Amino acid sequence: MFEWMAWTLPVAVFFTCIGLMLVGMTVWEIKSPTVMRKGFLPIPTTRGDRLFIGLLAAAYLNLAFVAVSEKMIDWFGLSQEPSIWISFVASMALLVLVMKEG
Repeated sequence: MFEWMAWTLPVAVFFTCIGLMLVGMTVWEIKSPTVMRKGFLPIPTTRGDRLFIGLLAAAYLNLAFVAVSEKMIDWFGLSQEPSIWISFVASMALLVLVMKEG
């Protein structure tokens, strides 16, 4: 059924993190309801808004990394494609930035 999906370890970790974030945000919202606030994003947002925006940004960052990873071999003189873990760490850092400061 899932043969068409590329379930590598990084992909599984990425989706597991998203699932855990959704569960954690649900519990956090029940314990402490959110309030609107204004950060560096151009609109007032709630925690859920920032999570959604951060997840979109993380997904786009991962897609951009995959798109240019073959070109990085020529640009930086690498012997092989850079690890997908680099984009995972960068996308999670971006997500944390949006959640904290957005």
